[in-house]
Amino acid sequence: MIADEIRAARARDARERSMGLRALSARYDRRAMRVLLELSNGCLFGFPVSRVAALAAASPSQLAAVEVSPGGSALRWDALDVDLSVAGLLLDSVGRRQRLQELARLAGTVTSKAKARAARANGAKGGRPRKSRT
Repeated sequence: MIADEIRAARARDARERSMGLRALSARYDRRAMRVLLELSNGCLFGFPVSRVAALAAASPSQLAAVEVSPGGSALRWDALDVDLSVAGLLLDSVGRRQRLQELARLAGTVTSKAKARAARANGAKGGRPRKSRT
């Protein structure tokens, strides 16, 4: 049981790393007032600190003390007692509507035995009905 959970966690981590949901490094750019991340897929990502309420009033020296969690899934500011999810920051950078559309698209690609049975049953009935012309 535990071995299966460990395998699943490792597979999930590898998938998230390949998608760029892990940070390799982070730094604060004082001039641009942004936190910049190097992601596990080779991409760079930055966000203005003004977009994160917990960071908006922090001093430049506090912001410069950003640390990446050991797994790369979060950013940490000890002096501010702030932790931010890398995946959450990436998702928040895309508008809510686009996120929901992508989640719906991904949900539609999920396969199951029940969906396969329903598709076969519908196929036996002649498939999807044609659209009526008006």
